[in-house]
Amino acid sequence: MTPVPVIIAIDGRSGAGKTTLAIELAARLRNHHKVSLFHLEDIYPGWHGLSAGIERYVTTVLAPLSRGEAATWVSWDWKNHNDGEPRVTLPAEIVIVEGVGAGAAAARPLLDAVIWADSPDGERRSRALARDGETYGPFWDQWAGQEAELLAADDIPQHAHVRVLNRADGTAPADALQALTYLPALTTALVPELSSRRGLRLVSERIDAGPDPAALFQALYGTSPNAVWLDSSLRSAGAAGPGRETPAAARSRFSILADDGGTFGQSVLHSSGITRITAGCATANVSGPFFRWMETVWGRRAVRGPEDYPCEFALGWLGYLGYELKRETGGRDVRSDTPDAALVFAGRGVVLDHTDNTVWLLALDAPDAADWLGRARDAVTAAPEAGGSNGVVLPAAQAAAPTQKAAAQNAAPAFAGRDSEASYKRKIADAQHQIAEGNSYEVCLTTTLEAAVRALDPWAAYLALRRRNPAPFASYLRFGGLTVASTSPERFLRIASDGGMRAEPIKGTRRRAADPDTDAALRHDLATSLKDRAENIMIVDLLRNDLSHFAEPGSVTVSRLCEIESYATVHQLVSTIDAVLLPGSPRAEAVAACFPAGSMTGAPKISTMAILDRLEEGPRGVYSGAIGYFSLNGATDLAVAIRTLVVQDGGEGGKVRLSLGVGGAITADSVAQDEYEEIRTKAYGVLSTLGSPFPN
Repeated sequence: MTPVPVIIAIDGRSGAGKTTLAIELAARLRNHHKVSLFHLEDIYPGWHGLSAGIERYVTTVLAPLSRGEAATWVSWDWKNHNDGEPRVTLPAEIVIVEGVGAGAAAARPLLDAVIWADSPDGERRSRALARDGETYGPFWDQWAGQEAELLAADDIPQHAHVRVLNRADGTAPADALQALTYLPALTTALVPELSSRRGLRLVSERIDAGPDPAALFQALYGTSPNAVWLDSSLRSAGAAGPGRETPAAARSRFSILADDGGTFGQSVLHSSGITRITAGCATANVSGPFFRWMETVWGRRAVRGPEDYPCEFALGWLGYLGYELKRETGGRDVRSDTPDAALVFAGRGVVLDHTDNTVWLLALDAPDAADWLGRARDAVTAAPEAGGSNGVVLPAAQAAAPTQKAAAQNAAPAFAGRDSEASYKRKIADAQHQIAEGNSYEVCLTTTLEAAVRALDPWAAYLALRRRNPAPFASYLRFGGLTVASTSPERFLRIASDGGMRAEPIKGTRRRAADPDTDAALRHDLATSLKDRAENIMIVDLLRNDLSHFAEPGSVTVSRLCEIESYATVHQLVSTIDAVLLPGSPRAEAVAACFPAGSMTGAPKISTMAILDRLEEGPRGVYSGAIGYFSLNGATDLAVAIRTLVVQDGGEGGKVRLSLGVGGAITADSVAQDEYEEIRTKAYGVLSTLGSPFPN
């Protein structure tokens, strides 16, 4: 008896290309494994025999193979319409079973993975009849009726681990194999395939140029369904005088532009314990915590950056982690109407160095890499030069705020708050009661503003936001019908490839004023506020603890404490905590140990998150999470998702839904009116750009 094999079922309706997919997938797997293949059409007892065929398949084929035994079964003679000769299917390291019902309920306990092959109805029929038209044509409707009956009683596609949209263009086998490597049940069996996925080589090109990043993004990724622009929209040098940089400007050196196109491109959406990875035409569903999955795909040094390349990003995952991932880090499970995480895997991308005025084109070595490098080079050459106060030149039509478009439609977005002024102030009192009871020291109480509009161009809205409120961690993320437009000034966590760690929390905010004397007075008020300083120091303490879980003992230091940073619409109180990652530590777990950002929860974190769940009465979604990248060299740089507009298509009546989270830290000394004015100040940069007032 041989060792128990790994059994993969390929199911789908007739004509979906299951047989071809099975044969070609088996051929690819045979590069490293012994593979056995079984076709269910050989065992169905006639055109009325789908149900009986599935029973025969499970009992006479699948059951013995799953024990590592040879399967002896009786074939069906389709010419004479009766049982044919006995046959034997031998077990192997990997067994692929293919046919309608291969992933049926009776079979699933014996299977390690189920692939469901999809194809449009019209294409399925034409394919099937082109292959077996003479014999199959008269029975198509009869067989289709049995398939429909089976799927009405057993929703096999919903139980599939991998779904493949089989376009019959030759891409399905490679995409399906890539998706299979993400399934925990196949990790051991597919070690050679996993190794080849990690054996990557980076090719690059450096161009001396300073193109307008907005124009370049549109040229390269304007039509990409999934695309990311990590946009350092502050000028990166000169803000502090000759030879000096402000910390905010230093954080603004690089911008990253990418999508999920090309050989290696993938996208990921995680919601409530299910991670859905799409690679080309195949999608894999993996159950379990997001950070545990992240540990399987990120954290190792898979590539090295080019020589003299100054940025830590060397391709990898980019996107956001939503606040509701706190369910994995000590918080309660709250469901959101946006994915809890959304990422693209960029196998090629563009990095703009705003200090050296250079462009780096990066691509993983693949057959399509040279072609993409040529197209990207042409796009850089054709793009207008960057300029203006925030390092970008916008065409007049794009520079105009979306308010003008809204005005033409007789309405700017009318936001409504989850909380009225009175209810928010009541929640402030409740938070202070929890503090008085000793359940928290500081509660970062937030609320959500929402609007529904007939139409809004997220791209135009983002360009207006970045022009009005440039920030070192601005970003534009597009995932199909979901767009995230952020002008965040706050770093959540950076882990460098060499293990250096840094968090830079913001706590303490004052509005900016047009009058210089008034503006200076507001800045001075923030700098001398004991309450704001206390808020900041409490979060610094919390983050020192978070970083210490995976830091070398004694390496946690505070290099800046309660310093003022000024942006276009606000003054902020910022601190910097540094540490060194303990060698060999799991990097995804180190991120999880700090998530969500303490500046968005309060302290102590876990008990305060429970208080917030009760007080806020709804999910935060993207807001309060993190936006950034996870690089193939083990580095990550993540911003806190604040000053962030979330735009979703397909709301009630087909309207576009907008949401904006705002909040502030509540302490025992908080004054309710001051705290309410603070959330109005924080919302101002986004709302004023859209032409919308703060809701009454």
